Parts: sequence; structure tokens; C-alpha cells
Amino acid sequence: MHWSLRISVVSSLLLTAACATQQQASVPSAEARQQSVAIAPQTASVADEMDSLITRSQMADDVLLRAMAQIGTPYRWGGSSPQTGFDCSGLIGYVFNHSMNIKLPRSTTEMMQVKAPVIARNNLRSGDIVFFATNGGRRVSHAGIYVGDNRFVHAPSTGGKVRIDSLDAPYWNKAYLQAKRYLPDQQLVSL
Repeated sequence: MHWSLRISVVSSLLLTAACATQQQASVPSAEARQQSVAIAPQTASVADEMDSLITRSQMADDVLLRAMAQIGTPYRWGGSSPQTGFDCSGLIGYVFNHSMNIKLPRSTTEMMQVKAPVIARNNLRSGDIVFFATNGGRRVSHAGIYVGDNRFVHAPSTGGKVRIDSLDAPYWNKAYLQAKRYLPDQQLVSL
């Protein structure tokens, strides 16, 4: 799904949730919902699979929402919080720690050395980490979080702010090294 549509869907869900808390009187009672909706019985395995899909989708959404919420936060070398600003590895560490309770190493070099599946560029999914060699050569110097549609969110450089860029932009396309998936594959579901 196109990343802007994904953002729209997630934003709509957040708005709906906010509206639901403001207008609880308009929500029908459980008894009224049971009377107006007939649900076909499901086997335990189908119900379990549905719960699993919902959970996986929520996990991927948590990573994306946390990352997207940081857009506009100023870049700061060594920064690792919205209050202080972010550098690229600080942003990734913050997002994964606060959305999934996954603690990643502090530097992009160490992140790239973590044992995790290397993902082909044509198999990227939301939540994968993309690595770049912005100084030429093959040495990692930058990273971001893939959000879908060949785009990633990152803290670019001094004077910049957390933003979304395209992997297809000539600069990022040339600097691209590889991607890794730090969340188990079954937890990443694109919207």
C-alpha cells in the first residue's frame, strides 16, 4: 500500500479512537451490538490466526507511528530523544526501544553488525532498517527506518530535521548499502 495511504489509514484510526473517547454516549451497548450483528462461528485456529494478524499489524504500526511522530524533530549529533533531538542511530534506537522494547546498539556500525536477516532491496517491509555509506566506499555512516513505497524516515544531518526521503533519490540510491530486519518476519505486516 502506498505510504501516504498508510499514513492516512493510521491517522484515521487515531482520530476515530480520539472521537470515540469524546462521544461514548453514541456507542451502542454490547447487548445492542449483539442483537444487530450476527457473527458466524469460527474455529479456534481461524480465530487465533486473526488475533495473530491483528497483533502483528499493531506491532508494525507501533514502529511506524513512533517514527513518523518524530518528523520535524531537529537533528543533533549524539541525540537520542525528542527533547534533545536525534542523530540517525539515536532515532532508530528510540523508536525500537519505545515501540517494541527492543534495545539496539547506539551506532550505525554496531547496528549493522547485529545478527539479523539481511533483506534484499526489493523485499523491504515497513520497519526494516536501511543502511547507507554517505562518505563513499562501503563503510556504513547513516541509517533510517523503511516506511514503505521506497521511502524511509531518518535524521539526516546537522541543521536538518527528521524527515522522509526516497531511496530512489540519486544521493540515497548511490549511498545505499543494505537493509536488515530486526523484528521477527512474522511481526511485520504492511498496511
